[in-house]
Amino acid sequence: MRYSALLIAGPTASGKSGLAMRLAERLNGTIVNADSMQVYKDLRVLTARPSADEEKRVPHLLYGHVDAARAYSVAQWLADAERAIADVTAMDRTPILVGGTGLYFKALTEGLSEVPPVDEAVRAHWRGEAEKRESSELHALLGERDPAMAKRLKPGDTQRIVRALEVFEATGRSLASWQEARTAPILAPGSGIRIVLAPDRAWLHERINRRFEEMMHEGAAEEAARLAARGLDPLLPAMKAIGLRELASAARGEISPREAVERAKTETRRYAKRQETFLRGQLKDWRRIDPLNFDIEGISREFTNA
Repeated sequence: MRYSALLIAGPTASGKSGLAMRLAERLNGTIVNADSMQVYKDLRVLTARPSADEEKRVPHLLYGHVDAARAYSVAQWLADAERAIADVTAMDRTPILVGGTGLYFKALTEGLSEVPPVDEAVRAHWRGEAEKRESSELHALLGERDPAMAKRLKPGDTQRIVRALEVFEATGRSLASWQEARTAPILAPGSGIRIVLAPDRAWLHERINRRFEEMMHEGAAEEAARLAARGLDPLLPAMKAIGLRELASAARGEISPREAVERAKTETRRYAKRQETFLRGQLKDWRRIDPLNFDIEGISREFTNA
């Protein structure tokens, strides 16, 4: 079987984008974003999106095409990615999907649960409840209505708790039951090389710390202040970007800029650990590779000769 795509997943700061660039130059590739935060145009610096020079060297798709005021979903990304893969393939180029959002890759290769759209009035109600109540209280409410989902979610995971509550109210059915039925995968098993970067933890932490310092020099604080000034709903996905809350707090004088940076580094390290846990548990059959021992030429030959 000829491979139809190359997929590179991994935790934040693990070197995914750099490796994707090198492979794209060898395989006549177009890089397709599979990171849920890099889709937002308001978050170029804080999400370490590819630079303008990198975008000139190699075509990039699905980066910065969504306004932060929009709640961009996995289903919307999947539809966009399917079109992007088809367009890239039609141009006789290689789709190289790269990112840290494991759920995007899981939906792409295993299908997606088809949850009906939720009425905006229901969404607004539960967003309002989230602003008035503690996350633990919302979790208790979910336990009364949908115990199956309450068992799956941590009491502090406000965004997913609210999602489960609104789906149950809108459909009368547990989100867990909706998730059991999946669409057909866009990329069938065996249709692509699937790689998870698995870096050494100490090396990754050093990369995270150094990269955030670089972000500050590139204007991360100013970017955070601009987005915070829009006054958007704090439950929107874009408003959950790591570093945004901390830097916005510093801009308001609530904490020092240095404290904001250190807090953001800590949150990034925690996020990377969660990513690694998901990728290890959910993408079990993917090839795990140390980014410091990535055989670019070998992968290129394997893809070309398949």
